[in-house]
Amino acid sequence: MANALTAEIAQQFATIALGHVRREYPNKPANAFAGPEDARTPSQLHPIFHGSLDWHSCVHGYWMMGYILRKFPEIAAAENIRALFDEMLVPDKVAGECAYMAAPLARGFERPYGWGWLLKLSAELCLLYDRRWFDNLKPLSDVFAGRFTDFLPVATYPVRVGTHFNTAFALRLAADYAETVGDAALGKLLHQTAIRWYGGDEVCPAWGEPSGDDFLSSTLIEAECMRRLMPEYAFMRWFDRFLPEIGVEKPATLFSPASVSNRSDGKIAHLDGLNLSRAWCWRSLAKALPGADPRRSIMERAARDHLASALAHVQGDYMGEHWLASFAVLALEA
Repeated sequence: MANALTAEIAQQFATIALGHVRREYPNKPANAFAGPEDARTPSQLHPIFHGSLDWHSCVHGYWMMGYILRKFPEIAAAENIRALFDEMLVPDKVAGECAYMAAPLARGFERPYGWGWLLKLSAELCLLYDRRWFDNLKPLSDVFAGRFTDFLPVATYPVRVGTHFNTAFALRLAADYAETVGDAALGKLLHQTAIRWYGGDEVCPAWGEPSGDDFLSSTLIEAECMRRLMPEYAFMRWFDRFLPEIGVEKPATLFSPASVSNRSDGKIAHLDGLNLSRAWCWRSLAKALPGADPRRSIMERAARDHLASALAHVQGDYMGEHWLASFAVLALEA
């Protein structure tokens, strides 16, 4: 089993994404219609992100390709990624996406999952050798950075589910954007919000995991969010309180990969994503511990078990294929 992203795997994943980011149908829209004039096709509503079954999956398909292009610029798929970005990440198409977001009923569109992924994509484009794509996307990135800025101060409570509404996941992705583009004000707000929402959490039982359509561990993504946003010394104290029994593999549910009974069912197929995102979190959290910490090997083994259970299923049925490779890259590169 692969434990890191190789050029061969990158080529495979990029080929998958190139096959679906412009595939308009089937499509699962998340649009609110103000009137009959809003009944338009996905590509009319979203000039860039109309493929991959849904808007957010299309966005993180673009993120994955940007990441692969940066890390493996010489693979065969790289030329096709560049051509795609040159065709799609252009000012007029970005303006079309912004126009959709300006509608009053679009205020909560893709909150917070798509918000986090759009900023994660922007951060990746910022790191590429060619900044044109980042500059072109910036008006849309500014929209979503502004939405975080407006929303977080009035969001009294976090959302702790294992699906798109999870707030810790969104903070975690947005943190990469804030750091990469040097948005200190957004970074400070993300940190303050994480502490306000999660800073007092202790002895997490993970009792609701896994739920039947989870693709995130509400426990582990909270920990990964705090690792990303807290100073190292403060995070270690918080982590020891939050999951105090990792050394004896408790909560036990976090150490056992979820069983996936039907990969043609989009909700059940989420569980492959849960296994991949747990692998990402376990690996990232393990690396935050001192090398001699006995918990580290336990966490690394849990990551390997989860990765092994899901990696072979990234490609196959479209219900998983349209998004799972992005989560596999997070896990492989943690």
